[in-house]
Amino acid sequence: MDTYITGAAIKNLRERRRLTQSQLADKLSVSDKTISKWETGRGLPDVSLLEPLASALGVSLPELLSGKQVINTNRSANLLRARFYVCPLCGNILHTSGPALISCCGIQLPPLEAEEPDADHAALVEPVEDEYYISFRHPMSKDHFLSFAAWRTGDRLELVKLYPEGGAEARLHCRGQGVLFWYCNRHGLFRQKL
Repeated sequence: MDTYITGAAIKNLRERRRLTQSQLADKLSVSDKTISKWETGRGLPDVSLLEPLASALGVSLPELLSGKQVINTNRSANLLRARFYVCPLCGNILHTSGPALISCCGIQLPPLEAEEPDADHAALVEPVEDEYYISFRHPMSKDHFLSFAAWRTGDRLELVKLYPEGGAEARLHCRGQGVLFWYCNRHGLFRQKL
């Protein structure tokens, strides 16, 4: 991780748990003055205290380090609220069924925001029997390419990995109405309802 916990994050998370500085200090076997120093930026918790601090504040270690608590309100795992993440370093494609803190190669990944395609990123969709044949007029060079195409319905997700210097096309099974997603390594995530 490229960040360390901040005093403001500790204070915010402590107040959300309705803990006083003394109560938090007791849970960690430190003094309330130590907690005060952390929260005012005059000191930092030792690395050995990070896991106990996260536990006392009711958050995961990545949430503690980022200062952001993630509450997934998508308890039923509705795929219509799904999110995609792509690591800019290794190209990993990650998918969640709701909000999450995702990291890869030591960096926290933001969820991708899908846009409507422009003319350079349009998808050509042809129904062929029980599939959609999807093609793109997009370069597939080593430095500018489509990384994946995915078809999402309310209960299924099908993802096809695309490779540089390969074809800009995919076959995806038709399963009623859904949304087609595709990702350009330079211009981001695009979407189209079908």
